[in-house]
Amino acid sequence: MTRRWARAVRRADAADDEGSVLLLTLGYAILALVAVLICVDATSLYLAQKRLDALADAAALAGADGFTLSVVGGEPRAELTSDQVRAQALELVGDVGAGAALLSASTPDGVSARVTVAGTWHPPVLTVFVPDGVALQATATSRTALR
Repeated sequence: MTRRWARAVRRADAADDEGSVLLLTLGYAILALVAVLICVDATSLYLAQKRLDALADAAALAGADGFTLSVVGGEPRAELTSDQVRAQALELVGDVGAGAALLSASTPDGVSARVTVAGTWHPPVLTVFVPDGVALQATATSRTALR
């Protein structure tokens, strides 16, 4: 009697398990798809920030090259003004910075240029969660070659 009962219990357990593997597989597939989409958006955000960092570096370098060369005491001296830095950085950001804006460009000490640029990142996949995008900002400093 116990053998029959054990077989009946095994058959009942086997009947209850039908179809649960399909739901589990479907759940994991959806979870994997969401993970891939989040990774795509995170990678896009990272690359957008890196592009903005590179633009800030290039604008600071261009601003640092906008120096005026003068001779003081028999030695050449490179002097920067905030207007020169801003003009050089604005020209570069206007030419290269697709969608980026120059927030500030100045020289804190007369030999280095500090530039801040800003842009907006829009997610390529999950735009429903961030419809207005994310504001990004990057600041870079560059010194003149001649001091």
